[in-house]
Amino acid sequence: MTVLYIQLFFILFSSIIIFPSASPMKPKNNFAFSHPLLLLLLLLLLLLLLLSFTCFSPTFCVANDTITSEIFIKDPASLISSSSSFQLGFFAPPNSTSRYVGIWYNNIPSQTIVWVANRENPLKDASGIFTISKDGNLVVLDGDDTVLWSSNVSSSSKTNTSARILDSGNLVLEDNASGRILWESFKHPSDKFLPSMKFMTNTRTKEMIKLTSWNTPSNPSTGNFSVALEVVSLPEAVIWNNDDNVYWRSGPWNGQSFIGIPEMDSVYLSGFNLVIQNQEYTFSVPQNYSVEEFGSLFLTSQGNFVQSYWNPQERNWNFNWIAIQTECDYYGTCGAFGICNPKASPICSCLKGFKPKNEVEWNQGNWSDGCVRRTPLKCINSSAEGDEFLTVERVKLPYFVQWSDLGLTEDDCKQECLNNCSCNAYAYENGIRCMLWSKSDLIDIQKFESGGAALYIRLSYAELNDANGKDKKWIDVAIAVPVTFIIFIIIVISFRWKYTTRTSDDERKGILELLKEDDMNHMIKDDIKHEDLPSYDYEELAIATNNFDTNNKLGKGGFGSVYKGKLLNGQEIAVKKLARTSLQGYEEFKNEVRLISKLQHRNLVRLFGYCMEREQQMLIYEYMPNLSLDNLIFGSSKHELLNWRQRFNIIDGIARGLLYLHRDSRVKIIHRDLKASNILLDQDLDPKISDFGMARILFGNEIQANTQRAAGTYGYMSPEYAMEGLFSEKSDVYSFGVLLLEIISGRKNTGFYRHEQALSLLEFAWKLWMEDNLIPLIEEAIYELCYQQEILRCIQVGLLCVQRFVNDRPNISTIISMLNSEILDLPSPKEPGFIGNGRPCESNSTESSQQNLNKDSVNNVTLTTIVGR
Repeated sequence: MTVLYIQLFFILFSSIIIFPSASPMKPKNNFAFSHPLLLLLLLLLLLLLLLSFTCFSPTFCVANDTITSEIFIKDPASLISSSSSFQLGFFAPPNSTSRYVGIWYNNIPSQTIVWVANRENPLKDASGIFTISKDGNLVVLDGDDTVLWSSNVSSSSKTNTSARILDSGNLVLEDNASGRILWESFKHPSDKFLPSMKFMTNTRTKEMIKLTSWNTPSNPSTGNFSVALEVVSLPEAVIWNNDDNVYWRSGPWNGQSFIGIPEMDSVYLSGFNLVIQNQEYTFSVPQNYSVEEFGSLFLTSQGNFVQSYWNPQERNWNFNWIAIQTECDYYGTCGAFGICNPKASPICSCLKGFKPKNEVEWNQGNWSDGCVRRTPLKCINSSAEGDEFLTVERVKLPYFVQWSDLGLTEDDCKQECLNNCSCNAYAYENGIRCMLWSKSDLIDIQKFESGGAALYIRLSYAELNDANGKDKKWIDVAIAVPVTFIIFIIIVISFRWKYTTRTSDDERKGILELLKEDDMNHMIKDDIKHEDLPSYDYEELAIATNNFDTNNKLGKGGFGSVYKGKLLNGQEIAVKKLARTSLQGYEEFKNEVRLISKLQHRNLVRLFGYCMEREQQMLIYEYMPNLSLDNLIFGSSKHELLNWRQRFNIIDGIARGLLYLHRDSRVKIIHRDLKASNILLDQDLDPKISDFGMARILFGNEIQANTQRAAGTYGYMSPEYAMEGLFSEKSDVYSFGVLLLEIISGRKNTGFYRHEQALSLLEFAWKLWMEDNLIPLIEEAIYELCYQQEILRCIQVGLLCVQRFVNDRPNISTIISMLNSEILDLPSPKEPGFIGNGRPCESNSTESSQQNLNKDSVNNVTLTTIVGR
């Protein structure tokens, strides 16, 4: 048709030129006016030609975002939203010839479909039309004008309607007279949740907006999985398999996040909101997130729920969050009264006080039957032997919670459960208050490393006092050991004590008083008390470390030695034994107990307890089988074991640990001694920040503090800290930048490079930056062309972190966004502050130099310098 219009246009135009006016008196340039009818036909054909292109050509549809009964789109035409964010048109899925009407991102090369109209009735060819029918509904028609899909607004609706694709990706059908929205795609979503979209559940009308998965990646028809906001008692997100089988659940909403998604406390999953009004629960995320920041929540055809964002550098979709990452994330993996721990082997165990319902099946790894009580409840609370509660920390709370909306206190909540014979457990969470589990089994409990909530499980008095179940089995083992052997060990340890004790009882009491005096007020004020940690006996630790045998020594630092040990229950530990002659060691011990005891994060080392007996101060940590980072990146044959992806994960994990210290923990903590030897690596090479002896708390609105004792490690200390004793978040950021560059280069900052110029690592990196030639900085073992841009980006982030002036450095949350390409355009770094190798920037006033470093230390000893005020 379009070709015919063009041909007619040229025929008429040619006729006007070939047959001009017959009158010789008319000027030749006015010949068109002598054929008014031809001119009229010419203009009419031009109009038809433009209309043809508007309706049928994708090129000419760019400026149009509206469909009416007269203006429609025919395959392969499309509409584009006013700001060119989304496109509406016809598409074919991968490996398929079927055609569908859908919406996708307009500015992303990889076509990502966010909504599908005729997902159950595809077009068999390219004859489809998307238009508004006579009854005012949006419809998809095939070549025979058969309706394959309709918006299905009731017949009472107005027929004078139009449809528009909005910049949010929402397709709306409007009444032209009133402007009222009659139908919108956001209320009938497919498999993706976009910013400004809403999950809605109305408990009165039973109306629910939910996502449904595709059948397969190449078949948009409704799949087996759906996800929505379920409100039985408390709102939580639930994935169903075949509509009725729970597949995954988020745990209840506490006013800020879902308890069963610890990642919602991070920088990535923020901004969600849940509003309750007139029995209608609405869950949303602000529209102002870009596709690079938030992207979408996506229910895959396999039933996983992921948050993805577009990475323009890699030109693909990256995942911020994945709902199902381990077997523990599947609903009810361990059955009733079982608890799932993805870090344990096997992952399932019965709650304390319970035993497998079917021992044979359980031992074979079939945990679906769950567990049963070992001892029945007595259901009495007035007796001295009434039921009590066992606390299980940091868990995903069980399903089928009953919310007690009575304004109960925590003690009231406990009593409410005790008064109900069928109550199995209770929990109390700020933002929710009292939660009870009555007349239902405790199912779908998962153990977290951080986040979650505390669950109080009801047990009989006899069960709680039966040596606390499995945790006390080691006592039975100890009793079974021949008495003569125990006596022998005690004699040996006593003999060693007698000849190694160097500190008097009075001095030991002075040290204990040091822990309890001035800083005790701060410890109470901040709700951080060292008494909350378990106290270990010296004998127990001596046995665990084979009497602190040198073969078990993992390393030696400025404040003592660290030994590997194994408790009688099989738990591997690292024992940090502080040197008795070091007063700084006592300060470090006080800080470690005071700070780290309340910190829980996957990227912080876990403190199990402490020991203060017979002039010895020891800290007991979880054991890290891969030891510290410096062992793998500096001068070791093992450095090639760390590829770039592993190094990036280590960098990212350290940043997340710092984010927790600076922003997400209950108090703001500045580490002050971040370096490679203080980064420990677990069996999966996940990093754990350790050694909080130098750490300090910033109270209230403090953004920085100062000290007359500048403690830290040269090469990692920021200029303002080394020179003036000022420390803040940005001093940790400086140390992080140094560490980042060390990880990428495999070089120490305190070494010399380009020997003829004797440059430190920072000077070397800065010189290469100024020469626009950073490749020589990258360790050869990790360099691959496909990773080059990501590595260079990380180097630039490192240089931004080590800039001389505090205000120029980014904060840690910005750094995480930079590392993960959420901030696309990075600023150019300014000159670093060169602190290290005895060359402090701008001043030589410090009394310490490189010559003062302990040559036996792999990472330079931690220094303490008294800075004159």
